[in-house]
Amino acid sequence: MSSESPGVDLDLLAASLRADSSDLSAFVESMAAKLEEAVPGRVRVDRRRSGMFGPKAVHRLSVDLGDRRLELRAERGAVQTRCARLSGGIVLKNEELETEAWLAVLSEALAAEASRSEATRRALERLLLTE
Repeated sequence: MSSESPGVDLDLLAASLRADSSDLSAFVESMAAKLEEAVPGRVRVDRRRSGMFGPKAVHRLSVDLGDRRLELRAERGAVQTRCARLSGGIVLKNEELETEAWLAVLSEALAAEASRSEATRRALERLLLTE
């Protein structure tokens, strides 16, 4: 377990978040489902159809954790990830990140949230145990 956040292993969390990364659409769908379960009130997921009758797929997801807003956009087989610094709900700084760096920031932010919230900690433990 990480000494910074008792109860949540950052390496295990990061590995869990990366588990589906070989298939981009599965990765994005899995990420949205995991975040909706772990921090339901802080996640916004935008799903769109890729045709008139096709299934809806995640187009964009964003999650607010502490002073950060993490956003992932999936378009035309590619993923763009961004991280914004917030203060009072206002974006102070917004930067594009490589997916690996974004996952690292997300893991750290989730672990920090888990140290403050028993419900988040339990949700993350369920995620890690069901992989």
